[in-house]
Amino acid sequence: MPQFSYRARKRSGELVEGVVEVPDRTAAQQQIQRSGLFPIVITDVKGGATPAVNGKAKGVNLMAFLPPSMQAQLNQKRKPKLQELATFTTQLANLLNSGMALTVALNSMSHLSTKGIPPEVSKELKQEVTEGRSLSDAMARQPVIFSDLYVNMVRAGETSGSLVPVLRRMATHFQQFADVQAKFKSAMIYPAMVIGVGILLVTFFMTVMMPKFIEIFQGFNIPLPLPTLFLIGVSRMFTTYWWLLGGSVLALVILYKRFATSEAGARKLDGWRMKAPIFGPVVRVNLFGQFARTLGTLLQNGVPVLTALKITEQVMSNVHIKEAIAKTREAVTDGKTLAQPLAQSKLFPQLMVDLVRIGEETGDVPGSLNNLADTYEGELAIALRVMSDLIGPVLIIVMAIVVGFLLLSIFLPLFKLISSIH
Repeated sequence: MPQFSYRARKRSGELVEGVVEVPDRTAAQQQIQRSGLFPIVITDVKGGATPAVNGKAKGVNLMAFLPPSMQAQLNQKRKPKLQELATFTTQLANLLNSGMALTVALNSMSHLSTKGIPPEVSKELKQEVTEGRSLSDAMARQPVIFSDLYVNMVRAGETSGSLVPVLRRMATHFQQFADVQAKFKSAMIYPAMVIGVGILLVTFFMTVMMPKFIEIFQGFNIPLPLPTLFLIGVSRMFTTYWWLLGGSVLALVILYKRFATSEAGARKLDGWRMKAPIFGPVVRVNLFGQFARTLGTLLQNGVPVLTALKITEQVMSNVHIKEAIAKTREAVTDGKTLAQPLAQSKLFPQLMVDLVRIGEETGDVPGSLNNLADTYEGELAIALRVMSDLIGPVLIIVMAIVVGFLLLSIFLPLFKLISSIH
């Protein structure tokens, strides 16, 4: 019967080696897993040793002839989108679930097309794992691609011996957040188009049409009304002093970015976003759903509560939510329950506090948080629809006011001329 040598990790993370005598590689994989080990490399003893992964291919390295700055630019990795992470994670989970060893699965991943995550990532992960590192440690060495949330969940899956289920839950987690982002984008398409078309029409009127009307008005021997004089001044700003207008807009953008990145500015803007009349409900529901989903997913996959709170704090974008989570982590460190500091923050809704308290009493906090996330995601869909329904009429009213003012400014001199003739 064939023999297969293997390198695997215990649940504690310790690296072990051994030999099993089974009919084929799949049976070897299953027997190693039944022993409570996580296989890294499985090699057919009769077939010889597996070639070294870090052996260099003979040939000319064209990258060596490029300047260091260009090499760094070509090797630079961008942060993948949530949908891209979901696809990558699903593919890896499917390969491991089919019985492949981790290194074989990572090698296959390097040949699969995953948008946003280059094949070099999987190759580097395979090299690291072959050299004896765990998958989570290898991923931690690529922070641009894999966040702390990703690394800690993989580490929890390795420790518990349930990496495939953890990867599947993580793929679902990223897919749900990607769906939320898609809902936001689809809800903002119509307002963005209306605003864009409005700006283009006003710019065209001020730069092309209004100068012709100004020539006509100059032929009138009548005093022009105030709205028309204001419109003429705006038109001259667009045509003659466009550089000043552009510079003013650029200065405002720079000032806004500096204000938004400052501590005081970020605090004020985040507070305003949560209290804004139309956008506020959408922002609040999205933040609460993101908090519940992230923390619930981490706890469900075995990440310690303090680590889970720290990662959740890093994921959140709102300063006020971040501070509330930090205070919650300090309170839990001091021995308090999770629900107590959440209630004391007076930032989270009573529904969340009550369900977290019930989850602590029943021993199922992750379940309570995931139920909350489902609830808030449903509320988010409703809030986005309400926001979209409200923004449409508001934009139509604003455009009607702008168009009405333009027409009034044009026709007032004409009416005045006609009245002077009679």
